[in-house]
Amino acid sequence: MDTLEKLATLSRDSRYDLACSCATAENEHRRRSRDDKWIYPVILPDGGTTYLFKTLLSNECINNCRYCPLRVGSDTCRCSMTPEETATAFLDYYNSGRVTGLFLSSAVSRNPDSTMELINRTASLLRRSGFRGYIHLKVIPGASDAAITHSVSLASAVSLNIETAGEENFMSLSDTKHYMRDIIGPIKLISRLTAKGCRYDRVKQTTQFVVGASRETDRQLISYSWNLYRNLGLSRIYFSAYQRGCGSPDLPGENSPVTNAELLAREHRLYQVDWLMRKYGFRGDEIPVGVDGNLSLETDPKEMWARAHPEFFPVNINTDGKQRLLRVPGFGKIMIDKILTARGSGSRIRSLDQLGKVGRVMGKSRGYITF
Repeated sequence: MDTLEKLATLSRDSRYDLACSCATAENEHRRRSRDDKWIYPVILPDGGTTYLFKTLLSNECINNCRYCPLRVGSDTCRCSMTPEETATAFLDYYNSGRVTGLFLSSAVSRNPDSTMELINRTASLLRRSGFRGYIHLKVIPGASDAAITHSVSLASAVSLNIETAGEENFMSLSDTKHYMRDIIGPIKLISRLTAKGCRYDRVKQTTQFVVGASRETDRQLISYSWNLYRNLGLSRIYFSAYQRGCGSPDLPGENSPVTNAELLAREHRLYQVDWLMRKYGFRGDEIPVGVDGNLSLETDPKEMWARAHPEFFPVNINTDGKQRLLRVPGFGKIMIDKILTARGSGSRIRSLDQLGKVGRVMGKSRGYITF
């Protein structure tokens, strides 16, 4: 293969990792460019959007992650790019204005540290060339502390995928990696390196769960997510519904009675929970799950919480504070800002119609508010 052919293959194979962008809004969807590269948008803190050039350095892997189509022994076209090839390809895209940042990952081609050396060398080449923009680097499970620290020193953001909740579930996904040593330990190290007041506190840390590949419950995923946010200060957690047909036939997710549509609905509910914890002030242990430990696929988690706590309602739309308003089903942050603005102008709100068109989502608030 020449460089363009390799890049087409490796950028396509990078699509299984969502830890730089999720698809909860139209402008967050990944898209394929005309020359078969995956271009990923990232939503910035100020609400703006930037596009990332996203690729693997190699899809040759020694690991047997049973959910991954690139695992050792799988039937796929293998290739690798050098750091020099990758840096040159990215700068061509960057200098032509098609992307503003890089997301770089790799399969584990020899061992974790030799792979991290190639990832870090690519980032070093870009930094030495004068590029000061956004670089998101994947940390390889099992990499040494020194290699991880070097990545953090070069990156704008780093991520190591936690994959699933707990060692027991992890054992059904991989027999070549150790959960505590290769996954949890490095995630904790990155947290220490990027903690507020530390040398690299400007660097963001994210991770990703593969949903439905093992037998994990939503309760377990929510508990782990809550602790990652509260105790380790992660910037963002992503959820990726397992794609059937990609993994080993003995994988629990391949033999589950759950449909693909239900898996995608489950992913969506987990993103709603993530939003409640990050933006709406909900604790992880407040999120309602069923007796099987899973979220309702029919009803969103905030409405489920409201149904379970009638003592909290009604919320007075004219007098109650923002934190109480955030608990009302159908009220998002934009609607609450409208309510507070109207109140600040001295107006008394007498009906939902004063705030705009009452659609299906906003209509959920009826029965939970008073004027």
